[in-house]
Amino acid sequence: MDQRLSFVTLAVADLAASRAFYCDGLGWEPALEVPDDVVMIEVGERLVLSLWVRAAFEAEVGPVATGPGVAPFTLAHNVATREEVDASLATARAAGADPVSPAQERVWGGYTGYFADPDGYRWEVAHNPGPIGSKVLP
Repeated sequence: MDQRLSFVTLAVADLAASRAFYCDGLGWEPALEVPDDVVMIEVGERLVLSLWVRAAFEAEVGPVATGPGVAPFTLAHNVATREEVDASLATARAAGADPVSPAQERVWGGYTGYFADPDGYRWEVAHNPGPIGSKVLP
């Protein structure tokens, strides 16, 4: 099996709200839309973010776990500078994101902050000055 990731699929409660957040609010362009079913956004070379109506997701994948807390993963958007972290967080918040935590210096040398999308998925906006950080920048 090739070492790569092709799709990240998020089960969403309200597709219109998620589309409005990602496309209208963040300014991302959909690559494919099926009304009342899915919105797919090309977010990188050979990488797609899929926003899929929760009922359809559950019909194919199985029940979504519910309960207190957040999903046990984060999505990350890495940028080249600390200023871009602050600007990206401001854009997300202006689009209606839950401002989970402001950007701050991290013990590992980076600068990161978090926001949540309409379904509560946590996004990290990060400046990682190390070698691995430069691998993910355009």
